[in-house]
Amino acid sequence: MPFLIFDYLMSERTTKFDEKLYAMIVNALPNLKHTSSGNFFLMSGPCAIEGEDMALRIAESIVKTTDRLEIPYIFKGSFKKANRSRVDSFTGIGDEKALKILQKVANTFDIPVVTDIHEISDAKKAAEFVDVLQIPAFLVRQTDLVVAAAETGKVINLKKGQFMSPESMTFAVQKVHDSGNPNAWITDRGTFFGYQDLVVDFRGIPVMRRFAPTVLDVTHSLQQPNQTHGVTGGRPELIETIARAGVANNIDGLFIETHFDPSQAKSDGANMLPLNQLESLMERLVKIRKASN
Repeated sequence: MPFLIFDYLMSERTTKFDEKLYAMIVNALPNLKHTSSGNFFLMSGPCAIEGEDMALRIAESIVKTTDRLEIPYIFKGSFKKANRSRVDSFTGIGDEKALKILQKVANTFDIPVVTDIHEISDAKKAAEFVDVLQIPAFLVRQTDLVVAAAETGKVINLKKGQFMSPESMTFAVQKVHDSGNPNAWITDRGTFFGYQDLVVDFRGIPVMRRFAPTVLDVTHSLQQPNQTHGVTGGRPELIETIARAGVANNIDGLFIETHFDPSQAKSDGANMLPLNQLESLMERLVKIRKASN
């Protein structure tokens, strides 16, 4: 099965909406709703799980929006943050506590949830609580980590390394398929542009869509890493610009981190979308998707 899917993707994938491939996404996540709408799917939530109340509050708001607009929705939240600029940066509230909150979000709203993992031991642990395991961009070449994630049987979301070409992501996808798991996605989160900026090369979207469902990480693409004060900056005013371009190019999914008060978020607040702006943005993006199909 993995080889058949990979062969199909390499031979027949186009830049237009692909019902056959979309069916693979749907079948991998039975609790993904609104899959017949023809919309992109949305992976959205806070950067990190800061507590149960904030996670449920954010999820409830996004579920209302995505239900009304018929957008397939996956709740996103990191159960821990291992890649930090400084040793005193927030890393989490405790692994088991955060994972149980993710599970409660899934059960409360009957939606899939995704979290990222950083160590081989994280794969099996997180797989007990979530539907999608995400491999961070800096770790996507770590074969043992990718294989451990794939062997859980969960959907694997591979973040494209900021240092990698779109073409090279075929090998990360193949690692998942060779491990007996056909369900690998790619998420583009920008490419290094100098030391303190990122750029999205939209030429890479049709390339990566040839061998896996492809997601555009809008908010991380607008990060400004390696700031002198040790806290990552961002350009959130450009979120709609990047999202519009992705949807117009028939991206399969969008990844958008959001928080009801980004200035108080404990991780990546500088590039987050305020939660109260998400609904109007989704309304405009859905119109673009309908016009482009």
